[in-house]
Amino acid sequence: MLRYFHADLDAFYASVEQLDHPQYRGKPLIVGGLPSDKRGVVSAASYEARAFGVHSAMPILEAHKLCPQGIFVRGRMGRYQEKSEEIMAIFEGFCPRMEQLSVDEAFLDISGTEKVLGPWEEAARNLKSRVREETGLTVSIGGAGNKYVAKIASGMSKPDGLCLIPPGGEEAFMRSLPVGKIWGAGKKTQEIFAKYGLKTCEDIYGLSQGALSSMFGKALGLFLYRAVRGEGAESFDREGGSHSMSAERTFGDDLYDRFAMETALLEICQTLMFRLLSSGEKSATISLKIRYGDFSTDIFRETFAEPLRTLNGFYSRVLDLFNRRFDPERGERLGVRLIGAGLMNLAAEDPLRQGELFEEKSEKERRLEESILSINAKHPGAALRRGRSGLSP
Repeated sequence: MLRYFHADLDAFYASVEQLDHPQYRGKPLIVGGLPSDKRGVVSAASYEARAFGVHSAMPILEAHKLCPQGIFVRGRMGRYQEKSEEIMAIFEGFCPRMEQLSVDEAFLDISGTEKVLGPWEEAARNLKSRVREETGLTVSIGGAGNKYVAKIASGMSKPDGLCLIPPGGEEAFMRSLPVGKIWGAGKKTQEIFAKYGLKTCEDIYGLSQGALSSMFGKALGLFLYRAVRGEGAESFDREGGSHSMSAERTFGDDLYDRFAMETALLEICQTLMFRLLSSGEKSATISLKIRYGDFSTDIFRETFAEPLRTLNGFYSRVLDLFNRRFDPERGERLGVRLIGAGLMNLAAEDPLRQGELFEEKSEKERRLEESILSINAKHPGAALRRGRSGLSP
């Protein structure tokens, strides 16, 4: 019997800041930038800030209007990577099959582990306790027979939540929800729900696949038809095999702001470069994934003559690929619901080639990148602290 946990750290960036700075605890905290940053975007908001309507991907200026008394701080990706590594190591040691989705969430396949981990509620509570005791952070866990329903379940009682859907109960669970709980149905889709008077998943359940396709389009109609039936409606696909690594972000509300998309790509690249440096591998091939609001998905790849060994080089190439391949008309009309990047065709790094890394770089860039790699070798994760202003446009 298939059983999955979706483990999602609670307000991860904000929680790490509150862990490190006790004076922030219990207060509205917004991570991403200062009010003086004209184009800053919220990366994370504490639950105290969310009570004012602040959420991720929101412009900092708008967040400041909603919550002028909030504490605004710039993010520290290196520190978040350190905590992420701690947490993912716990997940990897907990069960034999773990799939990291992003810096703060993962799927754990616990199918057939009852003899080792015990009943799944006991297993979930033990996992939550381990994360809290070993990292000081809280994690919400959802469990179900497929990943999509498990992901929705993990958000049902945040923070520090636990929601396990009994075997065979996925359809009943989904049918009991309001349409606002459908993961992947963004703002535009919610507007169509309102237009047709669809308030609950039960309302959608009563419509045929053909009717949904005529109302929402073929791809989104099929997604909704499967989602309200508790099926594996979303494809959390990854570049397969051990010869690649990828990460992606699915947005609760479709993105329309280009800067917010580029910021999300930066965070994804930071996550992947940290993993690449930690693995001791190299890659000369990148991938880019863009899913628009109607579920149409574009995937692009590009291979370079030399391996990518620095965050600056990786992000600048991913950003260039994004700028060349992103469809502004579709983005403005549909929004973007998912964005991702990957490193393909991984191979073992040759230590004898490390000295060639900086041969063609300017002296300033050479010193900076040498320092980053040196710090990373001693303190994994601490190196990747460069903000957007320090990266190639």
